[in-house]
Amino acid sequence: MKHFFIRQSKELQIEELYEKCGDHSLKLLFGLYRGSYGYLFLSLLFYVIKHSPAWILPIITAKVVDIAASGNQAEYGMIVWYLLFMAVMTIQNLPTSHLHVHFRSLAIRQVEAELRGALVRKLQHLSILYHKQMSSGRLQSKIMRDVEAVENLSTQLSIQMVSILLSVGIALTVTLAHSRIVFIMFLVTIPMSAAAVFLFRKQMKETNQQFRQEVEHTSGHVMEMMELIPITRAHALEEEEIQKMTGYLEHVAENGYRLDVVQNLFGATGWVIFQVSQLVCLGFTSYLAIQGKVTIGDVVLYQSYYTTIITQLTNIMNLVPIMAKGFESLHSIGEVMTSYDEEDYTGKNPVDHIKGAVEFRHVTYQYPEASEPVLKDFSLKAEPGETIALVGESGAGKSTVLNMLIGFMRPDSGEILLDGENMRNLDFRSFRRHLAVVPQETILFSGTVRQNITYGSADVTEEELWQVLKAANLDEVVKNLPKGLDTNLGEHGGRLSGGQRQRISIARSLLRKPDIILWDEATSALDNISERKVQQAFEKLSKGKTTFIVAHRLSTIRNVKKIMVMKAGQCVEEGDYETLMEKKGVFWEMQGMNQGKLPENR
Repeated sequence: MKHFFIRQSKELQIEELYEKCGDHSLKLLFGLYRGSYGYLFLSLLFYVIKHSPAWILPIITAKVVDIAASGNQAEYGMIVWYLLFMAVMTIQNLPTSHLHVHFRSLAIRQVEAELRGALVRKLQHLSILYHKQMSSGRLQSKIMRDVEAVENLSTQLSIQMVSILLSVGIALTVTLAHSRIVFIMFLVTIPMSAAAVFLFRKQMKETNQQFRQEVEHTSGHVMEMMELIPITRAHALEEEEIQKMTGYLEHVAENGYRLDVVQNLFGATGWVIFQVSQLVCLGFTSYLAIQGKVTIGDVVLYQSYYTTIITQLTNIMNLVPIMAKGFESLHSIGEVMTSYDEEDYTGKNPVDHIKGAVEFRHVTYQYPEASEPVLKDFSLKAEPGETIALVGESGAGKSTVLNMLIGFMRPDSGEILLDGENMRNLDFRSFRRHLAVVPQETILFSGTVRQNITYGSADVTEEELWQVLKAANLDEVVKNLPKGLDTNLGEHGGRLSGGQRQRISIARSLLRKPDIILWDEATSALDNISERKVQQAFEKLSKGKTTFIVAHRLSTIRNVKKIMVMKAGQCVEEGDYETLMEKKGVFWEMQGMNQGKLPENR
C-alpha cells in the first residue's frame, strides 16, 4: 500500500512537471528523475571507475613506447609493472560495470514505469469526448513507443553523454599538461569538425516529428483494420482493405526513408570531416617529433587522445537522432499530459446515498463540430424506482441521454437533477458507484469468466456469483465451459457467441447491486428464448431501482409503464405500450417496421 501511494504521488508530480516545464525538454527530462539522483550519482561513480582503463591506457602506452624506443634495458622492468597495473585496472571493470548498470537501471526503469503510470492515470481522467476524438492506436503508441524512446534517450544520455564529457575533458587536460601547442591545435581543429554536428539538427527534428506523427496515424488505422477483419471477410473486402493499408504503410516507409537519408548524410559528412582532421593531427604531431619537440610516445599519446575526442564527437552525431527522437517523444507524451479536457470533481459533493429521482429540465446538447443539437429542449422526469424506456430512430438522442446521466458530457443549456440536486455539483466518481451500465457494444477483456463478471465488484461470494449467472441465463453456459468460471475468454471474449458476451456484460452490471440501471439495447444480441429469460430476471432485479432502457426490439419494453418516443432530440410521444399503439403515431409506425410490416393509412 505504501508503494501505491508513493507511485500515485509521483504520477501526479509528473503531470505537474509537464505543466511547469512546458517546452523545456531537458529541464523536463531531469525533472522526471527527481528522487532518483542518488542512483544516478552512484551509477556515474562506478562508470568513472570501470571506464578509467580507457583513459589511462594512452598514457601507459606512450611510456612503454618511449622505454622501448630508448633501448635502456634498465627500464624494461617498468614495462612489466605498467602491464600488471593495466591488467588490474581492466579486471576491476567486471564488478564496477555490474554496479554501474544496476544503479542506472534502477533509476531509468522506475521512471519508465512512473511515466507509463502517469499516462494511464491521465487517460483514465480525460473526458470521453477526448477519447472519441483521439484514436486508441495513437494513445497506445504514446504509452509504449514514446515512453520506450524516452527510456532509450535516458540510457544513452547516462552512458554516451557522460562518456563523451569525461573522455574529452580528460584527453584535453592530459594534452594541455604535455604540450600547449598541441592543445591549441586541438582547440582549432576540433570545433571546426564539431560544427558538422549542428548542421542537420533542425532538419533532423522536423523529420523525426513527421515520422512519429505518421506512425501514430497508421497505428490507429492498423487497430481499426484488426477490429474490422470479421466484417471485411464477411463482405469479401480483403483486397480493398489490403490496398488501403498498403497506402498507409507506404507513407510510413516514405517518411522512414527520408529520415534514414537525413541520418546517413548527417553521419557520413561528419565521418569524412573527422577522418581528415585525424590526418591533420597525425601530420602535425609527427612534424613536432621530427623537430625534437615531442617524443615518439607523445605522438602515440596525442593521436590516441585525438582519436578519442573525434570518436566521442562521432558518438554525439550518432546520439543526435536518438536525442531528437527521445525529445520528440517527450513532446508527444506532453500532448496527453497537458490536456485540460478532463473530468474535475474538486470541491464537488460526494454521493453516498441515492433515492433514484432523475429529472432533465429543458436540456440542449450539441456535439463538437456537429451541425445541430442532438438534444433540443429535452425534458424527462423519473420517480425513484420507476422504469423509463427510450425509443426512437438512430440519432434521435437516446444514447446521449444515458451518456449525460453517466456524466460523460454536460448540457449546453438546461439542467439534470438527481434527487433534486443539480448534477453539475456532484462528484460523478462517487455517483457512478451506484450505477450499472450495460453498453450498446459489449466490452470484455482477455481474462476469465470470473474476472470479467466480477470486474468492479469486490468480495463477491460464489453463491452471489451463481445467482447472477442464473439470472442472466448464463449458468448452463458456464457449466459447459472447459474450466467453468476460470475459463479464459480470449481477446474481447472471442470464444463466446454475441449473445453470450452480451449476457456476461449484463451479469457484470447486475452484480453491482445498483440504485440506477442504464440498459443501452442490452438484449438486442439475444435470441427470443434467452431474451425472455433475461427479461424475467431483469424485472425482478430492477424492482425498486430507477431504470432507463434503450431498445430497438420494442417487445422488450412491452411491460414498461413509461415509454418516451424520441425524434430529432425531442420527446414526441409518451405513455405505456398500449396507449402509444392506440395513438397510431410515431411509436405505432416503429412497431410496424419492427415487425416488418408497413403501417396502415391513418
